[in-house]
Amino acid sequence: MTDRSKMGRLLALVPGKQQFGIYRFLPFFFVLGGAMEWFMINIRIGKETFYDVYRRRQSERRYERQLEEELMKQAQVAGR
Repeated sequence: MTDRSKMGRLLALVPGKQQFGIYRFLPFFFVLGGAMEWFMINIRIGKETFYDVYRRRQSERRYERQLEEELMKQAQVAGR
């Protein structure tokens, strides 16, 4: 039996093909997305969660942008 036919049989086991068509898989993906979000918020890898890293990097980018703006202002003032 090929992998494709095995996959087809597995997908055929999911109910609701007549009523919902391809959208019958939507609840699975909704739950999967919720589980992934929960994992990103609550599970620590090392000392940080995903959002800790995101906030830190966002803060670093904002700081670098402010430094660049200040350097550009100083260069404009010095160029006058």
